[in-house]
Amino acid sequence: MGADLLSIASSGARAAKAALDVTAQNISNASSEGYVRRSVSVAELSANSVSSSPTAINLGGVRVGGVVRNADSFRQSEVRRTGADAARADAEVQGLENIESAVEQTGVYDSIVNFEGSLQQLLSDPTDASLRASAIEQGRNLAQTFNVASSSLDAVSDGLHFEAQDGVDSVNLITSELAKVNLRLSRASDASSDQTSLLDQRDSLLEKLSKQVGISTSFGQNGVVSVSLGASSGPTLVSGGTASTFAMSIASDGTLGFTVDGTAATLASGSLAGKNQALTQLAANRTQLDDIATQVISVVNAAQASGVDLDGNAGQPLFSGTGAADITMIASGGSAIATAAAGSAANSRDASNLESLRTALTTADPAGSMNALLFDISSAVAGRTVTRDALDSVASSAKIALQAQAGVDLDHEAINLVRFQQAFQASGRVMQVASDIFDSILSIR
Repeated sequence: MGADLLSIASSGARAAKAALDVTAQNISNASSEGYVRRSVSVAELSANSVSSSPTAINLGGVRVGGVVRNADSFRQSEVRRTGADAARADAEVQGLENIESAVEQTGVYDSIVNFEGSLQQLLSDPTDASLRASAIEQGRNLAQTFNVASSSLDAVSDGLHFEAQDGVDSVNLITSELAKVNLRLSRASDASSDQTSLLDQRDSLLEKLSKQVGISTSFGQNGVVSVSLGASSGPTLVSGGTASTFAMSIASDGTLGFTVDGTAATLASGSLAGKNQALTQLAANRTQLDDIATQVISVVNAAQASGVDLDGNAGQPLFSGTGAADITMIASGGSAIATAAAGSAANSRDASNLESLRTALTTADPAGSMNALLFDISSAVAGRTVTRDALDSVASSAKIALQAQAGVDLDHEAINLVRFQQAFQASGRVMQVASDIFDSILSIR
């Protein structure tokens, strides 16, 4: 028996009411982060009849199939991929900028130049006490600026390590939450409101996770997700309701190593990869800074050993230490500078050994090496900044493309409110007409 007019109208009213509810939900969550616009899925409802032929039009109204999330899995994957690359570049640039500030603002280059300048001034009168004291003071200042630069690099390294550990903790928290969402998804009814909310939560967690580490995903029944670190062949972070343990270790040079359940893993994208790249650059810059400090120590102390001081005694080392962190001026006064050649008498005005020291410093060129170090850091910052800006643009474009599809357009939703309200009223009017018809039929005598 075919469906009656009342049944058809009531099914239309139910569908319109469901659409109105979903539209209201879209509007109320328009500014909610991670919310994906919903729409109602409807299907034709046929009324079976024995007498119906296969080609006969035999409709029974409309059936609500469920709530549909308007999200494109490919676009979501692109947002995660491009976002991970942008996060890596941004973290690396921030780390490099901190390294640049640590080395440049401590004034090591200026201290080297000032120390060499004080030795040049001492040539004019090797026995002048004030010039000797100035040279010693400039040497002490040079040692201290090396110490400060090394300490500043330590502070940058400690900051990156702290941020990286926070990122690792965040990864473990997110993967644990994803495992819980997977368990709930496996028990949720298909296309239900609860399932769509869980899918929103799942996608939001995946996007947050991709900001920390690059990931690959695969989706199973009911939207349950499996997450791998890096490529799809990488170690598994989440499988069903189980989350692996992600951990990091710090090498002797300050760079990071990562493991998943104890197995070594390599990061290519995400902010953790960017921080590790910055730490790799920091380790190289620290080595260069130590080499420059060691160069100053060896050149000055070697020249000292070849001459005699103002009192006629064999020259003693001016500096001690093995690098930028522990270089120290150990001379007690200006008379310790060995300006005269070996065998010269006390208070000698001979400056041949001082000339040899200046020649050795000119040949070693610590100021030039420091300038090259500063240039390398600045060039790295400039180059990585260009890369970061380009990746940010790509990531923004991917996010805009997803937002255009999955985001809530209030103008569009306002139109839907009117449309579905009219559909609901029209269904109600059909029911009223059906009731009037039946009343008219029943009143026939």
